[in-house]
Amino acid sequence: MSDALKESVGRYGIWSVGLRSEDPSRSGEVAETAAELEELGYGAVWLGGNSAAANAVPLIEATSTLTVGTSIQSIWQHEAADSAASFAELEAARPGRFLLGLGVSHAKLADQYRRPYSALVAYLDALDAAHAPADRRLLAALGPKTLELARDRAAGSIPYLVTPEHTAHAREILGEAPLLAPELAVVLESDPTRARTLAREFLALYLALPNYTNNFLRHGFTEDDLTNGGSDRLVDALFAWGDETTIRARVDTFFEAGADHVALQVVDGESRDALPRQAWRTLASLLA
Repeated sequence: MSDALKESVGRYGIWSVGLRSEDPSRSGEVAETAAELEELGYGAVWLGGNSAAANAVPLIEATSTLTVGTSIQSIWQHEAADSAASFAELEAARPGRFLLGLGVSHAKLADQYRRPYSALVAYLDALDAAHAPADRRLLAALGPKTLELARDRAAGSIPYLVTPEHTAHAREILGEAPLLAPELAVVLESDPTRARTLAREFLALYLALPNYTNNFLRHGFTEDDLTNGGSDRLVDALFAWGDETTIRARVDTFFEAGADHVALQVVDGESRDALPRQAWRTLASLLA
């Protein structure tokens, strides 16, 4: 199944909060955008925010081959039994088109946040009891223990806000077979000051979340790198920015480190609910 899964998602995908929109007035635009992303050659769309199977339905119905995954569905906000039922319903209607991406979210975002690793294990146990297929779920794994869980009890990992060095570390733990599909934020801006300003505006939210900052510290960054919006070294490691050749080369470093697929998130200073269609066209062109 792992080879088939890797083939279905392809090398490049789009990570987007806007595509998970539940606003009925935007349904036509979201469906049209999904169809265009498929035509542009993207193999997968990853629905940002606390997304669920219901958010994937309009995109799947508007396309013929596009894989749609959650990135992520919080284990604290969706009961495992409900997740399994929603997966089964969508799988019956559109076989092979949906991937359940799961994660433990963050203490600041989930009131019931307790012993996240143990809670994730229990959640996977409940999915197994409900006969939800392990080879169609992915974990947003950052640390070694969760990466091992992604290897042993899921189809792989969809880590967010990571570096090529983390990708190499994750591949070493996962082994060859599981899917490794990191997210990568892209700033289509070649001016260093402007590019890093946009990146820091985006990064501010995550520098307040220990799950991410602890992961940075595990991979060679220091407390100094986390101050004042993030050092240039941190920003340049986490974001692809520059001219088209530079961005393409930066994306390629993730594949060289062991990624099977890269989920690209456009950072342009606009609302995260926006649909930056021209930027997605530009990325498709430079990655072709």
